[in-house]
Amino acid sequence: MKREQFSSSLGFVLAAAGSAVGIGNLVAFPVMASKNGGAAFLIMYAFFVFFICLPVMLAEMSLGRHTRQNPLGAYTEIGQNRAWRTVGWMSVITPFMIGVFYLVITVWIFGYLAKSVMGQLNELAGPDSFSVFINSNELFIYMAVVIGLTFAILQGGVKQGIEKAARVLMPMLFVMLIALVIYVFTLDNAMLGVKFFLIPDFDKLTGKVLNGALAQAFFSLSLAMGILITYGSYIQKNNNIVHAGKMVAGLSVLVACCSGLLILPAVFSFNPDIQLSELSESSIGMIFMFLPKIFLALQADIGYFGASFIASFFFLLVFFAALTSLVSIIEVPVCSLMDGKGVSRRAALYTLGGAMIVLSVISALSFGRVELFSNLLSYGGLNKSFFDLVYDIFYETILPLNGFLLCLFVIYRWKKHNLDAEISQGNSTFAGSLLQKYVNFSLGTFIPLILAVIFVNTVSTIFFGKNLLF
Repeated sequence: MKREQFSSSLGFVLAAAGSAVGIGNLVAFPVMASKNGGAAFLIMYAFFVFFICLPVMLAEMSLGRHTRQNPLGAYTEIGQNRAWRTVGWMSVITPFMIGVFYLVITVWIFGYLAKSVMGQLNELAGPDSFSVFINSNELFIYMAVVIGLTFAILQGGVKQGIEKAARVLMPMLFVMLIALVIYVFTLDNAMLGVKFFLIPDFDKLTGKVLNGALAQAFFSLSLAMGILITYGSYIQKNNNIVHAGKMVAGLSVLVACCSGLLILPAVFSFNPDIQLSELSESSIGMIFMFLPKIFLALQADIGYFGASFIASFFFLLVFFAALTSLVSIIEVPVCSLMDGKGVSRRAALYTLGGAMIVLSVISALSFGRVELFSNLLSYGGLNKSFFDLVYDIFYETILPLNGFLLCLFVIYRWKKHNLDAEISQGNSTFAGSLLQKYVNFSLGTFIPLILAVIFVNTVSTIFFGKNLLF
């Protein structure tokens, strides 16, 4: 089949940015930054994005464009042995399994959006509302809607589906984010939140904090999920990969910064005496358990209808971010099945979608509703549900391993000169530049070393309860 392509570099940038800008950037990052040095954390995050993550981004995009293949096809074509083919399988299975739990979280967000629109903000702000909601039957109605939207976008293909959705959703997301920031700035005590977010405190930059900033940067850009290899295979040969990579990285940092100017001022307007230790760095904790209380508190100034409108606006913003990320995640296994078996996009979607729906339903039932799924295993001194197991294995653990293997593959199997040649297409100034030397050196030395250390420490921490670094 003829390879689909993005219509332009802008189409790729918006699609890749849609993948990178997720709920972690919008909600967890601001609290993480405010607790760990404010602007100092933001500076280190931006440093890691451009000096650690950008070379990996360029490697993935170049590998995809060169082979015109999904991750499995790319590793198989260049690797030429069973070991690298296995790595390719890991790069396809990982996003598939990440899609399982990410679909569940997206459904929760859509459910809160629907309830806000229906004027049920008071119910969402209740102390037990989240636990009741995630174990309710209505959850599966929202799941059907989210699945339908996701499949409709993916069914449209690269230009008419993924790119078209990104061209609509991403500009809307940016406009909505800026509009909310402007509104929050008008609230009382909002500047207290700005102060906590933007005043740097370099004394808080411990080894643990730096590790958190690097992990946030790496994961927020969708690295090592096979997404950028897949999207890279849709890039036209004359597009400037370096420019596109810098744009995606820059947009990710910009959204993280704007989200800090949204979440923290909102929190402090709600309670100017709040202690940062009271805030959860978990996206789930902030979105579903804390922020609805803040929106409800707005009714004192703008009435219940106004508070519900602001809540709906916020949940729509987060839903757009989650939906674009979910689309990019699912596209990887779909593309792999299309390339590997020569089946149509519709057939690949229904085959993989059916399996993902079954696993997502199991995940949704693993929060106390079904005992078998809720207490599946015990490791690291904790009882774990099916949802926890999928998250711990495929998101926390395998991603840094995939990144480590990608660096080795690109530099030592594909070779530096082939990487340079691919990046140079569409960018005549790359060859011989300082960036070229840095990309080659970093991908072959300290970046894989850092990812290997993160992988080993993650395994030790999660599965054995022993943090080897801090």
